[in-house]
Amino acid sequence: MAGLKHTLIGLGLKGLTISGLDRYFGRRFAGLGVILTFHHIRAESDRHFAQNRLLEITPVFFDAVLRLLRELDYDIIRLDELQARLANPQPDRPFAVLTADDGYLDNKDYALPILKRYAAPMSVFITPGFADRTAPLWWLDLEDAVRMLPSVEIALSSGRFRHPSDSQAEKTACFSALYRRLRALPEPELRHAVASLADTAGIDTLGRVGRLCMDWATLRDFAREPLITIGAHTMTHPRLRTIGDDESRAEIAQSKARIERELACRVTQFAYPVGDPTSAGTREFRLCGETGMTYGLTTRPGVLHAEHAAHLTALPRLSINGLYQNIDYMRALILGLPLYVKNRGRRINVE
Repeated sequence: MAGLKHTLIGLGLKGLTISGLDRYFGRRFAGLGVILTFHHIRAESDRHFAQNRLLEITPVFFDAVLRLLRELDYDIIRLDELQARLANPQPDRPFAVLTADDGYLDNKDYALPILKRYAAPMSVFITPGFADRTAPLWWLDLEDAVRMLPSVEIALSSGRFRHPSDSQAEKTACFSALYRRLRALPEPELRHAVASLADTAGIDTLGRVGRLCMDWATLRDFAREPLITIGAHTMTHPRLRTIGDDESRAEIAQSKARIERELACRVTQFAYPVGDPTSAGTREFRLCGETGMTYGLTTRPGVLHAEHAAHLTALPRLSINGLYQNIDYMRALILGLPLYVKNRGRRINVE
């Protein structure tokens, strides 16, 4: 099902660019600007089973995206400038904000040199649990468990899950079905289930975090870069909407306090883990503001309008998907027509 969805999205973007509709409408649906979301920016992986490939793009494509923004005459601004730009719209001077989630080491190694080339600022949202090597990257653990195991069987509160995982086709189907089942569970049960599978497969979950994520020493150097602003991304990367009020508040407030203490910087920017409507809603938007954040960023797709000035803790972002590393598709997305169609013309969605 997920594969079919991605295929249909790809066909839609291809049809749009071939038809020229994105160029015909120009900036009519582009709003005032856009916030772009990145995760991994690194050399293309040669692994055969890569269900999380949507979260990674190559440095070449990252460079191409920044070049496209310049060609489209977008100002690349700091997130801290967003409130002023929304309050004083400049319709003829669109803007883009660059953001990256999780605090991966490749953001420093590959993205930073490209940011310097374009003098482009970026906000990077970090999870202290990753810097501490105490919180797992469970979505990667799940991918590896399915890749390594010939079959998957696990007891869940929603019923026992059984699926063969021998052939490539079986692994793809298994991952898709299990991921859907897990995402419907409370966060603690999801974490426990993935940890159990990872243990069965012999995966060094926290060793992976150490290889992929910046530690505090690296983050201190990274945070001193003039183009980089550090934001918070919770303590342990839970889907906040699936946990209680006190725990959710603590995840936000403690991540802010820990980062400020470790990096000696003020943190007023926050990105909701996962960030879709099942992970962040009106309660989380309120808690974000109550814990001292000025900005709260979702992954709900959309461009920015003046109305967003009243909803700074519920901002949409455009996720740069590694499955669609095509600059013509990127142009169509930035110019907003696919998002206008997807959102049925709605400019604000903060429910």
